[in-house]
Amino acid sequence: MARGPGAVSGAGFRDPSVGRSLTLLRAFMHEREDPAACYALLARDAADQVEAYGKVAGKIVVDVGGGSGHFTREFRERGAQGILFEPDPREFGPDPPPSTVVADGYLLPLADAAADVTFSSNVLEHVADRDTFLGELVRVTRPGGLIYVSFTNWLSPWGGHEWAPWHYLGARRAQARYRRRTGRAPKHTLGVNLFVHHIGPTLRHVRARDDVAVVTARSRYWPFLTQAVARVPGMREFVTWNLLLILRRCPS
Repeated sequence: MARGPGAVSGAGFRDPSVGRSLTLLRAFMHEREDPAACYALLARDAADQVEAYGKVAGKIVVDVGGGSGHFTREFRERGAQGILFEPDPREFGPDPPPSTVVADGYLLPLADAAADVTFSSNVLEHVADRDTFLGELVRVTRPGGLIYVSFTNWLSPWGGHEWAPWHYLGARRAQARYRRRTGRAPKHTLGVNLFVHHIGPTLRHVRARDDVAVVTARSRYWPFLTQAVARVPGMREFVTWNLLLILRRCPS
């Protein structure tokens, strides 16, 4: 993958194991009946990915769109000052973390450069304006701070979420099939709370920014050659499954 002029190496971040990928897959398959275990495991895994670039203890970690707060709790257990910003109170569940704030990722109630780490897991596919959302994550991150963004791209096998993989035949057809099969409306509707985002344009956007350096761009869950699969145009849109971007905020 060609690196932008401000890109830096991702030393310390090694390809995950096949066993780790299988463990996450098994947890995901049981997400409906045991969401707490699934997301607690995912939170530990994501926090490990962040800490490949430095411990979070004593740092301010902003979790944007973190739902019920599994990621925020994990960061707090590791000694960070974790703050959750979530636009939909219905996602909180019965026991949201203290200091949870109802706020939109387009306009976070934070001063510039307030966070040491800004974290967003599987949120980007749910926002209409990718560039504004990413720009806000950058704005609230201090120079030298880390920005973690992962998202499920549209052409991923899971791009249609609960009505995948039938989204390959068109969203309208896939949603209708879901309603016929389950007898209920899907949670996600294209153009309302699920949007088409591709890996190629997203990578071009972050590389063109002069306020961030791309530390790494890789598949989040793929068990080997995680950077290689994100380098190949066309193929990456299907194989990467979920793109993980680690960005470093450039000095002002």
